Amino acid sequence: MLFSAIVVTSLAASAFADSLAEVEHIVLFMQENRAFDHYFGTMAGVRGFKDPNVQINSDGRSVFFQQVNSILSNKTDFLLPWYISAAGGEFINGTQCMDGGSNGWGENHAALAFGNNASIAENNSPQSWGHFRRSDLPVHFAIAEGWTVGDMYQEGVIAATDPNRVIWQSGSIAIPGGNVNTTQGPVLDNNESPGCSSLTLSLENGTELTFPYNWQTLPEFLEDAGITWKEFQAVDNFDDNPLPFFDFWRNLSDNDPTSEIAQQELDLSPTTFVLIICSRGTLPAVSFYIGPAELSEHPPFRPIDGAWLQKEVVDAIVNSPKYNKTILIISFDETGGWGDHVIPFTSPKGTPGEWITNPFTGELAPSGPGFRLPFTVVSPWTRGGIVFTEPADHISQTLFLEEWAAARGTPFKNTNINDWRREHMSNLVNMFDFENPDYTAAALPDTPPPHTDPLTSLLDGDVFCEQAFAGFVEAPVPYGQQTEENSLFTETGFKTVRGKYTTSFTLSDLITCLSQAH
Repeated sequence: MLFSAIVVTSLAASAFADSLAEVEHIVLFMQENRAFDHYFGTMAGVRGFKDPNVQINSDGRSVFFQQVNSILSNKTDFLLPWYISAAGGEFINGTQCMDGGSNGWGENHAALAFGNNASIAENNSPQSWGHFRRSDLPVHFAIAEGWTVGDMYQEGVIAATDPNRVIWQSGSIAIPGGNVNTTQGPVLDNNESPGCSSLTLSLENGTELTFPYNWQTLPEFLEDAGITWKEFQAVDNFDDNPLPFFDFWRNLSDNDPTSEIAQQELDLSPTTFVLIICSRGTLPAVSFYIGPAELSEHPPFRPIDGAWLQKEVVDAIVNSPKYNKTILIISFDETGGWGDHVIPFTSPKGTPGEWITNPFTGELAPSGPGFRLPFTVVSPWTRGGIVFTEPADHISQTLFLEEWAAARGTPFKNTNINDWRREHMSNLVNMFDFENPDYTAAALPDTPPPHTDPLTSLLDGDVFCEQAFAGFVEAPVPYGQQTEENSLFTETGFKTVRGKYTTSFTLSDLITCLSQAH
């Protein structure tokens, strides 16, 4: 392939990394609000709609059969995964801005239903069980299949954006009993108003959810270890940069805005990151990349627009003079209310810092890890149609940074991370084959640039979609029209497996889990 040959030639004069210690740049790029099955359930060679280890519930049905009550439909008592663009025509375009269900703590725990996971349609929404296919997501599929896709990467918290962004960049949401001892927090849902939560969610120890937060963040650990870093973010970043949620960064911004560490967190446009920093090979050791809201893929913002941004970032890094020493990790923060069939791998009931009394129900519930998310890793050591199977979550990105920093002689340890997660979440190292790198680039399909307002030139893909395809955004739910054969379609093929296999629950394990949860 000509493009691949060009990449190899451009790297010929550079040194190549043949170990973790020689990797110089790690880019952490997090998008918004999509679930694994919702994007990749039909993909070959992953734990998708042909999962042979799917959980069977007490009614004899697999979790693919979501319960449907008479309020939703009198045509059937179940809903299987459904292709939201199946009606064709303008629905192919309109469903790009279709919403799923709620991403909140309450709805997601209700859908999980103590591990039964068959109440997504009833307790969240029937739209939550909708999914895309390759034709809707050609760039996403090409990145996943050109490099490595993880099919057991979970959200850090069974909740919305803020908790997941906080655990991503700090290692904790301050559940009582964990490694963070504080009266600020915990972080269970989106709340960015100083003081105690307006929801007045009381915990079992009488404290309330209090904002802002005061524990150490990942960039501070990096700074203390002498590791260079930068937070690249759009001005309209959807509040996806969690650092302003913390006292340290709020005070720094107010009291010492010109300090070197404060400058690491300044707003920079996506164009600066993609076209200048990457192409010049001048990235810091660790980069956090947060794009504009309109390209975040958070419904109603379109996957096709997020695909354009992902392609821009991947192309820039692959064509960078430092690609041979760079790792790009692309993840999503949480599911956005879209469903996933794999039961979250959580800690035993009552694990300190992991379980908490659900403020909506009064019952004990796991904070996470939660449902699976799309997760891809681009590098010369993850090239070529690979699936990574180890249980992981947002903590895993920090654990990987710890392994990498130790290999380079600049060790650090994020002491906020609870012992159970440190012991059970993957550090991602087994994903990489440093003995057999492949410096060629996968061919990514062309994708149109994101839509902009013709008068203001501002991104407006969601508004355009909702107006241009009005009446074709909310696809009709196929109640009573489904069979397993037509609903559980997956593509034919396989992937090379890396990592330890995920251990499946036995029926006795499930019964024990459900009985303990009540």
